[in-house]
Amino acid sequence: MSSTADTSHTQKELWEQSLAVMPGGLSHPNRRKADDPIYISHAKGSRMWDVEGNEYIDYSMGSASLLLGHAHPDVVKAIQEQASLGTYTASCHTLEVEWAGLIQELIPSAERVRFVASGSEATALAARVARAYTGKTKIIRFQNHYNGWSDLTITGSETPYDEAPGHGVVPGAAETMVVLPTDPARVEEKLKADPEIAGIFVEASGANWGSVPMPEGFLQDLRDLSDKYSVVLIFDEVITGFRWSPGGVQGLTGIIPDMTCMAKIVTGGNPGGALGGKADIMEVLNPRTTTHADRKVVHKGTFNGAPIVAAPAVATLKIVKTGEPHKRANAVAQKIRDGIRVILEEHQVAGAAYGEASTYHIHFGDTPSRDSVEGLTPKDVRGIPASTVYAYQQALLDRGINNMSHLGGITSAAHTDEDVELTLKAIEGSIEQLMSDGLVGRS
Repeated sequence: MSSTADTSHTQKELWEQSLAVMPGGLSHPNRRKADDPIYISHAKGSRMWDVEGNEYIDYSMGSASLLLGHAHPDVVKAIQEQASLGTYTASCHTLEVEWAGLIQELIPSAERVRFVASGSEATALAARVARAYTGKTKIIRFQNHYNGWSDLTITGSETPYDEAPGHGVVPGAAETMVVLPTDPARVEEKLKADPEIAGIFVEASGANWGSVPMPEGFLQDLRDLSDKYSVVLIFDEVITGFRWSPGGVQGLTGIIPDMTCMAKIVTGGNPGGALGGKADIMEVLNPRTTTHADRKVVHKGTFNGAPIVAAPAVATLKIVKTGEPHKRANAVAQKIRDGIRVILEEHQVAGAAYGEASTYHIHFGDTPSRDSVEGLTPKDVRGIPASTVYAYQQALLDRGINNMSHLGGITSAAHTDEDVELTLKAIEGSIEQLMSDGLVGRS
């Protein structure tokens, strides 16, 4: 693909224009880097190019939504063909049936599927369904786990954990969230003491797409406790779904939740999402059989399951089903993790490289080993000074690498061994720069 720059605007000019039309100039806070944002003109495979012609190896991959890489031919073809037939009709259509069937086939808990317009909508709907099904009001969540930005799920995603991280959240909504550390004893203690617990919400990777891993066996502990106390176990697989395996974390581990929240890969990297769950639980969404007296849940949404999203979703999941993309993406991520450990060791930098499946994370600071942050608290792992995080991100950008967020990245089936080599060289140069600036210490 051509890397010709869109010379009609410089990045600086676009940033200045954006400040006049959007709050803070952004549609998402993570898109602001240490310096001004970069404005992307096009992307293909593992690469993307900004409006000034600068090329980047991308490890954001559409915020983890692009397992196949940018502009995969099958996905592009599906969008083009559907666009010529109509993008949206507000009617039932064949693609949504095929799409739901693929999800049902791949995700063990998805006996029934309901489409939504985003991951945050999926988690908000899951909370509502759990409350309706159980007739109870409270949901257990975990510190630093991100389950969407809605009033129902935002409390606990940032410190202080016992209150919403920003203004405008209805106090009553925040009070229905019980935020706990990832300690099964604390979970059981709460379940014993509070009969109003409807469900347990957990980011299946660990907090913030696995940057803060959970204790070994924690998901199974939650499954056992949910069964013991008759509460609904909800996996947030917005990132892990179809990435950790074709069946997500649950397909990989065999630990099956009662409901699963999905977005990103489930749509082929397009706007939208889905909630899947056991048939009896999802029945509260059935307008044909469920009345108000039967705890009916009202859920609408203009663009739920829109054909222009369903088409690339089906194309993507057909490839995901083979398991082949995972082999490549996982292997690339492993090479990057291994390479970072060598860099840390050679430069005697205190830190670790870790992650699962097609992810990699870096931690700067004392760790149990070069490949583990086990035992460190969320504050230890996520509390690295912002100045260090921003400096690292900017150093990578200056060297042609765009990472996911914080200190990590996401790989795809489109990444190559050449990408790995160039990436590790850029990471080494960035770490050397941080050392020179006194932002990271020696072990």
